[in-house]
Amino acid sequence: MRTPFETTRRVEFGDTDMAGIVHFANFFRYMEAAETDFLRSLGLSVSWQEGGRRYGLPRVSASCDYSKPARFGDLLTIAVTVEKVGTKSVTYRHEFSRDGVALAVGRITAVYVEKTPDGGMRSADIPADFRAKLEG
Repeated sequence: MRTPFETTRRVEFGDTDMAGIVHFANFFRYMEAAETDFLRSLGLSVSWQEGGRRYGLPRVSASCDYSKPARFGDLLTIAVTVEKVGTKSVTYRHEFSRDGVALAVGRITAVYVEKTPDGGMRSADIPADFRAKLEG
């Protein structure tokens, strides 16, 4: 496995709740942004068109466990690791920290899909070149 990809995110006032801490749901937004940054660093995307066909990586599972709060103004480091690449899916681990202190750990599983002519989606095998970039 590759070294974790790291990105940062400053907590905005609007990300916080009445207690002054980041609302739990915002961690999922942070994970999605970190995943997008990670894929972009590999020359990949979560949604693209190629050869007249549309592809994407919609989420089928997301979770987050919290150990310490994050607050307005904090600079969060989000380390993204590819935990597993299956035949049709990829699972990412997101470790949140502030100044080296662990705050939360989240996971997202996304499925590789192609858009069907009727506007729906169907899962597809992750192509070898895409897989190679994910596995590093």
